[in-house]
Amino acid sequence: MKIQRVTVTPIAFRDPPLLNASGIHEPYALRSIIEIESDNGYIGLGESYGDAPALAIQQQLQAQLIGLDPFNLNQLRAIVQATVAANGTRSIAGAELAPGSHASKAVSNAYSAFEVAFLDLQAHALNLPLVDLLGGAVRDEIPFSAYLFFKYAQHIDSPYKPDSWGEALDAEQIVGQARRMIETYGFKSIKLKAGALDPEHEVACIKALKEAFPGYPLRIDPNANWSLETAVRMAELLGDDLQYYEDPTPGLENMAELHRRTGLQLATNMVVTDFDEFRRSVALNSVQIVLADHHYWGGLRDTLALAKMCQTFGLGVSMHSNSHLGISLMAMAHVAAAVPNLDYACDTHYPWQEPDEEVVKGGKLPIVDGCVKITRAPGLGLELDHDQLGKLHDQYLSCGIRQRDDVQQMRRYQPQWQTVKPRF
Repeated sequence: MKIQRVTVTPIAFRDPPLLNASGIHEPYALRSIIEIESDNGYIGLGESYGDAPALAIQQQLQAQLIGLDPFNLNQLRAIVQATVAANGTRSIAGAELAPGSHASKAVSNAYSAFEVAFLDLQAHALNLPLVDLLGGAVRDEIPFSAYLFFKYAQHIDSPYKPDSWGEALDAEQIVGQARRMIETYGFKSIKLKAGALDPEHEVACIKALKEAFPGYPLRIDPNANWSLETAVRMAELLGDDLQYYEDPTPGLENMAELHRRTGLQLATNMVVTDFDEFRRSVALNSVQIVLADHHYWGGLRDTLALAKMCQTFGLGVSMHSNSHLGISLMAMAHVAAAVPNLDYACDTHYPWQEPDEEVVKGGKLPIVDGCVKITRAPGLGLELDHDQLGKLHDQYLSCGIRQRDDVQQMRRYQPQWQTVKPRF
């Protein structure tokens, strides 16, 4: 079996005006959809970053993969490494919030994009679910968490009809957002994206969520936008309200000192994003929970290696998310199904994506009782809807966005907005 076709299609889909530490989401999120077809008719799918630097590498790899054996992942990795080395990389705005867009992650990012498609193709050829190539499922229902954001009611200049979620800037609105998300999807835990508004206000919103949803595990994620002293002060206000405290302050050293001073469980997708940072974090005891993300950790099998290392060093494991569609969600689900020590419900932005903008047949994947269920269907269990793919590709061509820039978008609302880290 050899690869005879590789197609990389950039797409754009509507993204709500969600606030974060760098500013605000732009009206459209960018992704790439990857198809790999073998000479005996099987197709593997992948989904990855669609920002210009990542997309350029993916497109350069297309022709080089023709004729490869899709089971030879070492050869895939070598080709990716050589391509990145020959072309160089640069980081883009927002890379601190989306580590896969950081130049240091170019190899693992590009390798993962194609590794998922290679594994999907392998599994189709073997008539097995992809999880069986990862060691088999230890669970077939993967829990996810309600992922809340402070947000505006609509984007500036109204590029399209406002989303149905409305404004969420105060505690009452955040509780309403959580209630709708829980009633719709059955989530059993709640995460609040913070680092955007006054820290005391954000903590007050956590207090309101605790009162409204007693017994629900709560998390807050300021995306390292709080100084160490602010993070300590907020920890004192939060007390034992949190299941874990995610990236409140920047840097391995600050996180280690925060844990020493508060004893709180600290989670990260920002200070431990590769195996070298993992090693240094263990030495410092910076974090107690690693939020994996196969898109920039080097694929599904490297994510399994990360989970095993967490088990070895007594660290918890969960999963990080950026704006994504169903192929990424199902890839997350398959690797999560194969991780015995998945300790916490995973993150996902999927509820924020509009129902008419999915690229897989059948539309948006169901989340029931807070879980995504994998089946015994071959591969990821997904097929592309090429009409939808074409629609979102046309949207990519017309939207004018080529790389995420939350800072510049925020300056459309607040012209004097400056990047300050930490801000509070």
